[in-house]
Amino acid sequence: MLTGPMPRGGRAPVVKPKNFKGTLQRLWSYLGHERKWLTIVFLFILADSILTLAGPYLIGVAVDAMAGGTVNYSVLNVTMIALLSTYVADGGLTFLQSWIMAGLAQRVVMRLRQTMFAKLQKLPLAFFDGRSHGDIMSRLSNDIDNVSNSISQSTTQLMSGSIAIIGSFIMMLILSPTLTLASLITVPLVYLLARTVTKRTSKLFKDQQAQLGRLNGHIEETVSGLLVVKAFNRESKAIEEFNAVNERLYEVGLKAQIWSGFMMPLLGVINNLGFAAVAIVGGVLAVKGSITVGVIASFLSYSRQFVRPLNDIANTYNILQSGVAGAERAFEVLDEAEEPADEPGAVELRKPRGHVVFKDVTFGYREDVPILKQVSFEVPAGSSLALVGPTGAGKTTVVNLVTRFYDTTSGTIEIDGRDIKSYTRDSLRRCFGIVLQDTYLFTGTIKDNIKYAKPDATDAEVEAAAKMANADSFINRLPLRYDTLLSENGGNLSQGQRQLLAIARVILADPSILILDEATSSIDTRTELHIQEALLSIMKGRTSFIIAHRLNTIRDADTIMVVDHGEIAEQGNHAALMRQEGTYFRMFSNQFKNLEPAAE
Repeated sequence: MLTGPMPRGGRAPVVKPKNFKGTLQRLWSYLGHERKWLTIVFLFILADSILTLAGPYLIGVAVDAMAGGTVNYSVLNVTMIALLSTYVADGGLTFLQSWIMAGLAQRVVMRLRQTMFAKLQKLPLAFFDGRSHGDIMSRLSNDIDNVSNSISQSTTQLMSGSIAIIGSFIMMLILSPTLTLASLITVPLVYLLARTVTKRTSKLFKDQQAQLGRLNGHIEETVSGLLVVKAFNRESKAIEEFNAVNERLYEVGLKAQIWSGFMMPLLGVINNLGFAAVAIVGGVLAVKGSITVGVIASFLSYSRQFVRPLNDIANTYNILQSGVAGAERAFEVLDEAEEPADEPGAVELRKPRGHVVFKDVTFGYREDVPILKQVSFEVPAGSSLALVGPTGAGKTTVVNLVTRFYDTTSGTIEIDGRDIKSYTRDSLRRCFGIVLQDTYLFTGTIKDNIKYAKPDATDAEVEAAAKMANADSFINRLPLRYDTLLSENGGNLSQGQRQLLAIARVILADPSILILDEATSSIDTRTELHIQEALLSIMKGRTSFIIAHRLNTIRDADTIMVVDHGEIAEQGNHAALMRQEGTYFRMFSNQFKNLEPAAE
């Protein structure tokens, strides 16, 4: 394989949180599609807040109706009925707004996930080659889950809290400006507490999400490579590495939760200070006859309603830190540069002949480390080119460039006389059929996997492709034949069987240009002979790029190109290269020591 990008297990560094306000505004923009439901929720919250504000006033009226040693039953009865109705209506409105917000939050998060998943389809391979798959999946699942929880909890809290604070403050001023002044002692204390705690939790929650992404990445790598882990007796080492990552997650998570946990107990202390101040001042005023006991009872309730939203908003801001941390990581993916757009005036590549030309092509996955160095060669339409050479020489890089998985640093690649950048990327890639060394099958039936590149294929076409790839015999031995369900990546099949299905998939696609990257590397020698016949059959009339280390599989190629250190060391057919007795001759002789040097 090529020497290229950072391994997929590479880990992105932890970065500090970005602009909290900007991220929050961007997240809020996703609520734009829900304006109607947000308006309904706001109206419910407004009505709920009015009912909530009415409760303490009615309690004060009820207390005054029983004051002075006599009970005014007519006032008391009406007040109690009104109070009961208020609390029942309050409960109903609270249920409705919670129900609506739950659906609203899930729809917003669904759209965010759809946007992010669609974005992943548009990103270049370099993005995936440089990041852990587990971390990417963590951003799509865990981080967006945090966003969901933040939206569903914080939106209603902020709206209801703001209304409750304003309403309670007005009622407190109406009842007693002096008591209002005494109760405001809690406001600066709540502000200072919230600012101190959230300043700490902001970075800790972001670090926690990053560590969770690392943990998911490690789990994904270990589970995917479990066979290798067991083969090399690395179970203990895998556990040790997992424990190290898990320990870091535990440490940062513990700090985040401890700092977050400071909020409620300290808010309780502040609330008690506020109640004590109101009780002392209220007692003095009652003794002087300035206010009634009922007013004090109402004021205490309003004071509680005034302070509780402050507490809720402070706590909600703490929850927002976690949600914004998740949103930042999701937006980082959304902000990644997509594959370059098609050039203005790009045309469809229709009925390609497959004449491929490389002109002075230079490329490196890193600017300072070139993989190909001014490579030039030509592949006539319908001919086959075999690429051989040591690992990391640049063979697979040639394939990555001709398919535009990556773009050249300099130089041009032409198909049928035009720069491949002048074709639309979709039409360019439709003309290729690729069988890679690392076969990938999707969860589904065998039939579905063969039809992946041609969904409208008939069952007869699927079976014909399978027969041509010599896969039909093992498929018919399965209980459900072509309807056999495959597990993830065809885990219930052997490596060779998966390779046969991948070849059948390409045969069914009927491409103009074939790319075979170690296509028979996982197949036994006897099966390989049948596959070679099938491949030779489908290669007729098609331009073919063949990458192989087993040199006997490419002897019949029209041109064999030896790539070494990013340059073309030798080029010619098998017989000509053997007569040169150069690099190819030595490679072939090392594989077949009993073969005569001048066999052809």
